[in-house]
Amino acid sequence: MTVSPNQPPYDPAAVGAAIDNIIAALERLRLLLVLEDSADSSEFDPKDPANKYEVGGLEKLTNRGIEICYRYFDAGKTRYAVSELMNISFGAANHRYKAWEKAGGVNRVKMAI
Repeated sequence: MTVSPNQPPYDPAAVGAAIDNIIAALERLRLLLVLEDSADSSEFDPKDPANKYEVGGLEKLTNRGIEICYRYFDAGKTRYAVSELMNISFGAANHRYKAWEKAGGVNRVKMAI
């Protein structure tokens, strides 16, 4: 391929279109991250010490901690995600998920936290 001295070695229109596509993809990603962060607002702080208490060397969820688990399920988080967020076992998150379903799922009566 020979390039004339007056012509760039690339197609400026194609490069411009590629940059526009990258910018649009980054903007979509930014919006997804903002939406995800808004579901994890500070009122649902999973690491708040008020979410757990210790009994005989074992950590248990307080009523507030249980409600925060339920709020994460309300927001569409999986049992694995809740397990990681709340720093509880998957079995405990699964137990809370089943209790959340039994309480009515997203239609349950929410407690004040």
